[in-house]
Amino acid sequence: MSETTFLEQEMPYEILQQFGLTEEMITDLPEHALKGIFAGRRSPVLPVKVTNEQGEVITCRTRFCLMRNEEDKVDVIFIPQLIETDLTQFPEDKQKLLEAGHAIIEPMTTSEGREVMAFHQIDFETGQVLSVPTPVIGRNLQLICDHFHLSNAELSCLSNGKPLTVSIDDEPVTMGIDLDDLTGIRVSKGDEQQWRSTQEGMGEIQLRYLWMLDYGREWQSGLYSRGRIYR
Repeated sequence: MSETTFLEQEMPYEILQQFGLTEEMITDLPEHALKGIFAGRRSPVLPVKVTNEQGEVITCRTRFCLMRNEEDKVDVIFIPQLIETDLTQFPEDKQKLLEAGHAIIEPMTTSEGREVMAFHQIDFETGQVLSVPTPVIGRNLQLICDHFHLSNAELSCLSNGKPLTVSIDDEPVTMGIDLDDLTGIRVSKGDEQQWRSTQEGMGEIQLRYLWMLDYGREWQSGLYSRGRIYR
């Protein structure tokens, strides 16, 4: 599916509302920002509210893009804003996992001083640890789950930061948390070993086809530059 232009009446306000983004907040955006969103480009950085498993509301900042699902309905994919922390802030056993390229789940303190669970993964280029609250990527994980028709057990595997390999047309496809990727999730052809080998030593985010979401187009260069917050 190559369609990348969306109509104004297709804006999925009911989904955005779930993340604290009201219709008023969206329509108040500058005209050029709205035109970009309807053209399939990323939104400006916006404050969103997500609820964790404990029912606590977490405030964070992210961008979003519109996409079409398999039913040709307009949906939302989030582009999280990353927080950078120092590797030494983690226990030694967790440091070893991070240095091995694994994504781990550990608490982090938000700007509001609240402790929340988050995905953490090392950026081999800077040596810093990238962190994103788990609920922020939750929506993107659900989209992946729906597209590949994953079971609850398979979704749980991804939600716990572990790569998952499935068979698509008799070919292995591996997906997993990769905070250096645009959406925080990377999908690639091949087994887990091949998935990890393409992750190690990765510098700038590469252009990728969102073939797993049936976009049928490359991300434009303006889509994948995103800010990071150092802590």
